Amino acid sequence: MNGVHDMGGMDGFGPVQPEENEPVFHETWEGRVLAMNRAMGYTRAWNGDISRHAKEILPPHEYLGSTYYRRWELGLELMLIDNGLVGADEFAAGRALRPGKPLKRKMTLENLATAVARGSYARPAKAPALFKAGDSVRMKNIHPKGHTRLPRYVRGHVGVIEHVHGCHVFPDSHASASREEDPQWLYTVRFESRELWGETADPTVKISVEAWEPYLEPV
Repeated sequence: MNGVHDMGGMDGFGPVQPEENEPVFHETWEGRVLAMNRAMGYTRAWNGDISRHAKEILPPHEYLGSTYYRRWELGLELMLIDNGLVGADEFAAGRALRPGKPLKRKMTLENLATAVARGSYARPAKAPALFKAGDSVRMKNIHPKGHTRLPRYVRGHVGVIEHVHGCHVFPDSHASASREEDPQWLYTVRFESRELWGETADPTVKISVEAWEPYLEPV
C-alpha cells in the first residue's frame, strides 16, 4: 500500500542518527508491549504480515508522531478490536467490561521456548522460478490497496537478480482477509543508485532489495 510508513528513499525526514550504546528498551512499558505482541502472535489470532499491516494503516499523524513501540501498541489495539477480543469501550475504560473470549493457543512458561522460536516461511514451489541470478528485471509499477513488501522507491526501476532464495509465503496475500499463503519465489534484486535517484546519486552505491516474483517483470 502507499502509506506514510513507506519512507525508503524519501527526503525531508532528517538523517538516521544511531544512538550510541542504545538500550534494548528505553522505557519499561516497551518491553511489555513487545511481550504482549509475541504472546498474542502465538495464539494465531493473526499472523506476522497482518501485524505489520496493522501498523501501516495507522493515520499518518499517529504513525509519524509515535515511537517504534508505540506503533506496536496501537497496531495491537487495532487487531484486538478487529478480532473482537477487546472492545473499544474497554480500552476507553481501561478495564474489561465483559468476559474474555477463549483462544486456540496460550503462551505459558512451560511452552515459552517453543512459542518465541522463529518459524520458517519457506514453502515448496508450485512452479519453476521465472528468473535466475544475473537476469535483468523491472519492478512493476503497481500500487496495491492492501499490504505489500514492494518498496515504493523501486517501482518501475530496473535491477539485476543477485540471488534466488527459494519459495516463501507471499506477504501480500498472507495479510489479506483470506490469510492465504500463496507461496512465491523470492529474490534479491540489486539496483544502481543512479537508476533510482538520478545522475546526482553516488555512483559507487548499490542497493539490494528482497522482492517476490509477482513484483517482477522481464526487461
